[in-house]
Formats: sequence, structure tokens, C-alpha cells
Amino acid sequence: MARSKPEPMQVVKKRRDETLNALVEGIPYVQFLGITFDRRGDELTGVLNFDDKLIGNPFLPALHGGVTAAFLEVTSIITLSWWHLYPLIEAGDLTPEEVRSGDAPDFPKTIDFTVDYLRSGLPRDAYARATVSRSGRRYASVRVEAWQDNHDKLFAQATGHFLMPNVKPLKAD
Repeated sequence: MARSKPEPMQVVKKRRDETLNALVEGIPYVQFLGITFDRRGDELTGVLNFDDKLIGNPFLPALHGGVTAAFLEVTSIITLSWWHLYPLIEAGDLTPEEVRSGDAPDFPKTIDFTVDYLRSGLPRDAYARATVSRSGRRYASVRVEAWQDNHDKLFAQATGHFLMPNVKPLKAD
């Protein structure tokens, strides 16, 4: 039996990027906050693009604590979803169109989320990267860190626990 020819890399990269964009576009609050994601392979970095509406204390000025917490939680949920759906995306079993139409599995649900505010978030872009510590069929644990100018100087970090959605094969074999 002959092996099928692999897809060209630009096709695979385009499918990954479009699927990630479809996941992010499906959350209006992410659009309001101006959060985007930078994908390098299977690793995601959340980017909180600075806007004056994100300032909580204009006298410092500093990012609002709720914005910081939301940024960390969104980064955790999108990263966990991406990590969970990546095999389906790679196999071509989950397309951007299916994500946009709502045929993709649900997002993980937050059980608890603990934020450590380490210093004030400055009025500039912020970055966050989440690490999946444990993920099973029903439960996942995620750690996320946020920084601005220097990855070694975190301004916030968090740990979250999530209830995983049931993921069934999307297409029959």
C-alpha cells in the first residue's frame, strides 16, 4: 500500500493559524480586551495589546487588576483548548469552519483560578504563556505567567483548574 503524500507545510501552517484565530474570535470579551495570540509550533503566547481603557489606576498608571486576571485566564483557557484540540487540527479532523460554526468542542470551564500580582502592570503590551501541568479526561491544571519587557520580570502569575469538555471524534472513521 502506498503512503499518501504529506500536505505542504504552508497548508498545515495556514490551517493551524486559521483554527487558532477562529477559537479566539469566538470569545467577544477577548476582542474587547484586545488579546491576540502568537503561535510558534504548538506553543502559544498571549499578547494583551495596550489600550488606555485597560488602565485601572491613572495616577500610576497601571493595568487594571481585573484586566490582568482576565488576560491570564483567557491565555490559560485558549492554551488548554489548543493543547487539547491540536491532534484533531493536525489530523485535519477539525477545520476553522467547524470552529466558527460552533461544531468544535466546548471550552474548558474554570473550577478555580488564583492570581498572584507581583508588581504593577505598566501601560504597555503584556505577554503571557501558559503551561499545562496536568490534563486528563475530566480535569486539567494550568500555570500561567505574564511579563512585559523582560520575561524574567513577571508582573503576574496564576494557577487554574479546569473542567474539561467531553471530546468525541468529530468525523467518523
